[in-house]
Parts: sequence; structure tokens; C-alpha cells
Amino acid sequence: MPPTHRIPGAPGAPGGPGTPGRARRTPLRIALATSIALTAAAVAMGPAGTATAADPEPTASQRTQRVEYFTGPDAHPRHTQVAVPRALSAKQRAKIKGDGDVVPIVQAGPTADKLDVVFVGDGYTASQQEDFHADVRAKWAKISAVEPYASYKGLFNVWAVDAVSRQSGVSGDPTSDVVRDTALGSAFFCDGIERLLCVDTNKVESYAKKAADPDLVIVLGNSTKYGGAGYNDITSPSGYDGIATASSDNAQSDQVAVHETGHSLGKLADEYWYDEYGTYTGAEPWEANTSKLTADELTARQKKWYRWIGQTSPDGGTVGAYEGGGYYPRGLYRPTEDSIMRTLGREFNLPGREAMIAGFHRHASVVTAQTPTDRAVRRADKVRVRAADGIQLRWSVDGREARKARGDTTVTPRSLGTPADGRPHTLSLRATDATKAVRDPALRTLLTDTLTWKVRR
Repeated sequence: MPPTHRIPGAPGAPGGPGTPGRARRTPLRIALATSIALTAAAVAMGPAGTATAADPEPTASQRTQRVEYFTGPDAHPRHTQVAVPRALSAKQRAKIKGDGDVVPIVQAGPTADKLDVVFVGDGYTASQQEDFHADVRAKWAKISAVEPYASYKGLFNVWAVDAVSRQSGVSGDPTSDVVRDTALGSAFFCDGIERLLCVDTNKVESYAKKAADPDLVIVLGNSTKYGGAGYNDITSPSGYDGIATASSDNAQSDQVAVHETGHSLGKLADEYWYDEYGTYTGAEPWEANTSKLTADELTARQKKWYRWIGQTSPDGGTVGAYEGGGYYPRGLYRPTEDSIMRTLGREFNLPGREAMIAGFHRHASVVTAQTPTDRAVRRADKVRVRAADGIQLRWSVDGREARKARGDTTVTPRSLGTPADGRPHTLSLRATDATKAVRDPALRTLLTDTLTWKVRR
């Protein structure tokens, strides 16, 4: 159901592609479609090869950032270069220092053990912050319903960082002459491109780092207008890779969020192409889901996704090597005909799902210690851990497994056979995600963690 309230003076036309957008309502909790990361993406919803112009390139004298954007849900995304924002002034830094409450949306465990998703809102006034929180909850509910997120919800913390704007909505909505005073400077018509929603990335960094350990950062602009951007070439001092921007209330952009995390978490390439790119002649791509090799060559050389070839994939069809991907119609191959890295609304293919799970575990531990590991325990003490379903738990004393305790999340050193001989002993737990969705041994190493406690004399 679309919003029924809007700010004074805001146009009332729906905000879908091809129609004017509008700044959003006063606080009101509504179920919204998910578009969190209209970003980096590059997803095709229409037939391949519909691009109309080559991507512009920066001159040597420009300080620019590369961004990706969507012109509409039925068109391939494009890339452009936008100016790097100026460093923040002392006055701007002082303002941000006094702003930016961090609100927990999902708390699954300690920040050090979880993947922390940080949302920052723009174009939300002081009275609209609860509305922003509702938007974050709605977005995350949609994202976490998609595989492999659905099977790994326990790995994620989600935070909302309040950025209070003087005015509601964002600049360029619905037309280029509309200017609004917002915390992050969100604006459509960036670089003259209507659907490109740019932000001041320095300000985003200042707000995002208020969260303890941001791993994925998404900016929600308070708008129903279709648009967004992906700053994928940014490496933040706070440790996250890239920034995604999205209008908060556009029903057409549900799956863009998931696609974007394919880039940031899965390190996956886009699987669509533009006809004008011609034939790829470069080196073998580093991404796991594009290759110069055919299916037979992948198998013979045991490269990339060869372990999945011939398997039925969640996105439909069989894993093989399909020509076209990484923006090139020829010379590069992708694993399946039509995954979410090519077309919105699809599933991750098997190699993509494997990469996403590995990406989750680069940031999140397989198991969380509820009994601290930095202090010794007694033989009779209860030692507790928390782990999701499907995680194999194996306890050992001095390197010897206590097989009877397999799968237990609470044990005592005494029950595992720790000797009462007055000597120090070591209790350890090896936790492994046994999913069959990860076959690459190099990635499987990310799916095992070990915890250790010293047992007092």
C-alpha cells in the first residue's frame, strides 16, 4: 500500500519509474518494498544489449568517484564519474558529532562476531526518525527473506544511524530545480542523470562510523522516486567497502538491494553485458562468477565454478558456461543463463550463493562464546556458546575430542573428562558450518571457527 501522507507542498504523484517522485509522509509505519541498495548494481530486467552510450571516462585532472546507477527497472544500469566531495569543515564535523543516535534494529550477538549492516537515513527530519527506523525494518525483512540470507539470519546485526535533516525529502525530487537541506546532501539529477542519487560520501562516513563496526553501509533517501547509486570503489577508514544509496519507498527496486550485496559481500561480477563493449581480450577476471574459459576448459583446468557444472541451479537451468557477462557480450562466460547478478528478481546461482555464504563468514563467526574466553573456568563451571542450526560443534579437552558432547551448546569441563589432577588443561570447541552450498575448500576454511578456554587448576 503506498504512503498516504506527505510533507506540506510535496507533489502527490506516485514515485515509480517514469513518474515524478515525492518526499514522504510524517511518521507512519507502512510496509514498504525493499530497495536498499539501488546501487552498484548493474542488473538487467530487459533484454541484453539495450544500452545506448558508452560509459564516460574521467580526465586526468578530475578527482572523481565511479558510481553505478539505474535509469529504470527495464534498462541496464550505467556507470559514470561524479566529483569527489570536499573534506568536511570544522563546523560540519561539529554538527555531525552532536547528531547521529545509533538505534539497534536486529541484535544477533556481539559486534565482533556478527556482520553489521548500518543504515543511514537522509531527508528525515527530527520528527521522522521513527519513520526511518520503520523503513529500515521493512527493508531488512525483504532482504533477509532471500537466500542465502534466509538461512543465515543469525549472522547479522542491523543498525540505524539517525541523521537529522532540516527538511524532509531529497533534492531533485520530483524535478531538478527542487533543493532540500538534508544531512547527507542526497540529490537526484547527479551529474545531470535523473535517477542517479548521489550523497556526500564524507558525511556518510562520519555518520556510519558512529556504529561500532560497520561492514555494509546503505543510505536511504526519504523519497518514493526511483533511483540510487553504488559507490563500489570506496574503501572506508571504518572498514566497509563502498556505499549504497536508494530511495526508501519505491516498489520497483526490491531486488536491487540483494544484487548490490552480491558485489559488496560476495565480491561477484555483473553477469549482463552491453553490445558496444565487443569482445573481451583482457586477463582472467578475479571475480568468481566470470571467466574466459568454457565449461570444458573450466572442468579440465579445475578453475572457478567447475565443481558446480552440470548441477541444477536455484535460478533455473543448469550450471555451465554461458557467453556474455562482465559487461562484454563476447569473450567472457557466466555460470548460468539468468541469475540475480544479471536480472532483478532472480535467485543467486550456485556459484553466487557459495560466494555470498563465504562473504557472510568473512565478517561473522560461525559460533559465539557466551562464556568469555579471556578468563579461566573451573571444572564445574558451565561453558556456553551460541550457534545456528546446522553448525557442527565438537568439544575437546587437551586436543582429545569428547564425542558424547557433539552438538552440545552447554558443557562443563568436568563432564567432558577434564582431569582433577591439579594441572592446567585446555577446553576447546571447533564449530563448522556443514552446508553443502560451499564446495570450494579455500572458501570452506571461512566456515570453521575454534574457541578455547583455560581450565583452572
